[in-house]
Amino acid sequence: MSVKVFIDGKEGTTGLKIFERFAKRSDLEIIEIDEEKRKDSSERAKCINASDYTFLCLPDAASIEAVSLCTNPKTRIIDASTAHRVNPAWAYGFPELDKNFREKIQVSNRVANPGCYASGFNAIAYPLVKSGILPKDYPVCVNAVSGYSGAGKKAIALYEAEGRNVELDSPRLYALTQAHKHLPEMKLIPGLEYEPVFNPYVCDYFQGMTVTVGLHTRLLAKKVSAKDVWEMFAKHYDGCNFVKVPAFMGEGTLSEPFIPANTLANTNLMEVFVYGNDDRICVTTRLDNLGKGASGAAVQCLNIMMGIDETTGLI
Repeated sequence: MSVKVFIDGKEGTTGLKIFERFAKRSDLEIIEIDEEKRKDSSERAKCINASDYTFLCLPDAASIEAVSLCTNPKTRIIDASTAHRVNPAWAYGFPELDKNFREKIQVSNRVANPGCYASGFNAIAYPLVKSGILPKDYPVCVNAVSGYSGAGKKAIALYEAEGRNVELDSPRLYALTQAHKHLPEMKLIPGLEYEPVFNPYVCDYFQGMTVTVGLHTRLLAKKVSAKDVWEMFAKHYDGCNFVKVPAFMGEGTLSEPFIPANTLANTNLMEVFVYGNDDRICVTTRLDNLGKGASGAAVQCLNIMMGIDETTGLI
């Protein structure tokens, strides 16, 4: 018997990508909503409650409303919005961070899909804190770049318009007030005492991102070399299907001493690069902001919740 799935917000970038990933799956039955009724609460409620799994690809307020519409105790929800990521009643959808994250995803009826930047950051910060290398009060600074697809439909239209503003030709730093919507989960999930300084750039390419954290070894909780940090990450993510740690300095993975941000586009992969020297160590994650940073992660969570191979439909 097919599993019934509803995507509330299928017209958005994440919803469309989830729908595309289901195209070749015979084990799922997609519940469709009439186009003219996609914002009708009563019609949405029918679809949600008729489903085994509902994906919410909506703004925060609409996601909160959608959860309130769910009266079927058997319907399990995966929310791609920011609304529930720091809610302790919800599982956080990043199974590679720790076995406890994976186990909670398996049994929960409510899973919050991580933010794209937050996925890249937490993949760095969580193991560093857990291993005792990074103090919880460390003054963390994060730099990140993303393709413009992560900025939503309106931004995509601006970047792809003829005669666009010349400023769009260059990387653009934003979130200047240090109030980016991903910061709460970037503090909570790794267990930091303070939110990091976060400098994200949107750039003139479609998809893919890198997230970078620099470490001054004199400020760390214990004395480590760059190679020690690499070994910790390699051990932490050993055996993971989707998170990989290339050799130190990216040897064997990088064709040149550059880390391009777009090479994992259309995959659910994430790579964790460790480089630098024994005074200043850098860790960079590379991922697809629409893949492991959004739709791919959501589908991976679905697979785990269903109790099937987590790679189904993703490789």
